[in-house]
Amino acid sequence: MNSLIVVASKSHGNTRRIAEAMAETLDARVVTPDEVYDAEIDAADLIGWGSGIYWMSFAPELRRRIERLDARGRGRAFVFSTSGLPETPLRRYSRALVASLAGRGFTVADDVFACRGLDTMGPLALIGGVNKGAPTTNDLAAAQAFARRVRES
Repeated sequence: MNSLIVVASKSHGNTRRIAEAMAETLDARVVTPDEVYDAEIDAADLIGWGSGIYWMSFAPELRRRIERLDARGRGRAFVFSTSGLPETPLRRYSRALVASLAGRGFTVADDVFACRGLDTMGPLALIGGVNKGAPTTNDLAAAQAFARRVRES
């Protein structure tokens, strides 16, 4: 299986660590949205798309990269993220990314992987951030287990 992980990880490398754990399980290459070409996306059987969550949204460069893809039949995809706080019912940003991928022709996994990460955005910087030490080794193991489930489904 030809797997690829596209990740936008800015602040502390939280999401990159999750992507690398998943890549180890999937034997996948990890790239940023600016490093991946359409031909590479088209050749992949399975692609993970993820980023940190910034003000209740996936990274703009990840969303833009997906939006630039033509709508046509593609392989399978899954979504993952790290954030300081859990997703709220008021803003379902994961659903929006899943819908965007489905609209580009991907068959998207029903389940989304999300875990906490060190967050020092805005006023959280004044207190040194939240979720210090995250993602944890348990989070990385959970990311690998999630990747195995997606690969096998």
